[in-house]
Amino acid sequence: MAIKLSNRIRLIQPSPTLTLSTKAKEMTDAGLNVINFGVGEPDFNTPDYIKQAAHQAIDGNFTRYTANAGIIELRKAICEKLKRDNGLQYEPKQILVSPGAKASILDVLIAICDTHDQVIVPVPYWVSYPYQVMLADAYPVYVQTTQENGYKINPEDLRAAIKANPNVKALILNSPSNPTGAVYGRDELEAIAEVCIANNILVISDEIYERLVYDGTRHYSIASVSPEMKELTIVVNGVSKAYAMTGWRLGYAAGATEIIAAAGRVQEHATSCVNSITQKACVSALNNEDESIEAMRIQFEKRRNYLYDALTQNPHLSCLKPQGAFYLFPNIAWYLEHNTQGIKTTDELCNQLLERNHVALVSGDSFGMPGTVRFSYANSMENLIEGASRFADFLQFMLS
Repeated sequence: MAIKLSNRIRLIQPSPTLTLSTKAKEMTDAGLNVINFGVGEPDFNTPDYIKQAAHQAIDGNFTRYTANAGIIELRKAICEKLKRDNGLQYEPKQILVSPGAKASILDVLIAICDTHDQVIVPVPYWVSYPYQVMLADAYPVYVQTTQENGYKINPEDLRAAIKANPNVKALILNSPSNPTGAVYGRDELEAIAEVCIANNILVISDEIYERLVYDGTRHYSIASVSPEMKELTIVVNGVSKAYAMTGWRLGYAAGATEIIAAAGRVQEHATSCVNSITQKACVSALNNEDESIEAMRIQFEKRRNYLYDALTQNPHLSCLKPQGAFYLFPNIAWYLEHNTQGIKTTDELCNQLLERNHVALVSGDSFGMPGTVRFSYANSMENLIEGASRFADFLQFMLS
């Protein structure tokens, strides 16, 4: 008997990064040497001081439900972190701890969006943003960026999008960016804030890659540019990337009390509290940070430098040198137009690259940007060297 699924779920497609990782793992399990540039997680182990805090929580039998919004000790630690690192003052009641930053974003979207509301999503975007907007029964409004403008939304395009779409409720801003590694400067954020304040537009500021910036670049939160913008901003962050804690599943949102309370009510009926052990470990992560966090960032910067230099040796390939995160986002459109193998799309390119050269990349189509691919350099230097060589070989094959 056929079961009719909801109209909403028909719009939701599987995550391309998870699909790719599954296929790459199947090939690896079959004995093939696959180099996976598709996974968006650090290859480092969680630092020992964090793991020790988790062991202590287990030994102390801290294993029961906690408050839905997170233990007060952790919310205070998050407040201290936001004050220390971002110059932002919050109270614990303005913090919601969720099972991952992804959950934080969805909780907030459901809390603020009504049917027919619109949310501006700059392109390229992290693959989940449009679907999260749809799950909140709202509509994504895409605003294109270009490599020439650093893959950053500008105030003119933002103003035009708001004017053309009268039901815009919010803007999702990601800095440092996945997939491009772009980092907004303070002046750029001030210009965006001016437009948002004038039009009463909320900003969901995804800052999960905040600590991973390079070349002396400084991360700024848009919430810090003015008191008016802080009132309109929901800051989303977590511990997965900078602290190598992806599997621990903890993110958080900080914002106006009314919005955070509403997002908390969503969480109460969806997932409830975060794993109690993870919360204790994250208190230590934020309060007792050691040199291992900066050591990981330094290694990421070295890897970025190598992979950027290696990729840009390929003729007809262009790529911005990212200032943050751990991704490179080269444009390979020329090869799609001039190859002799009948490869017309980046999806086809990525599939054939995986089959022929055993290199896994994510197609730029997944991020709303055909003609590009995403490399994650959260990988060993050995794999970066071999993978870049295999990729160059494949580009030559396309022209043979």
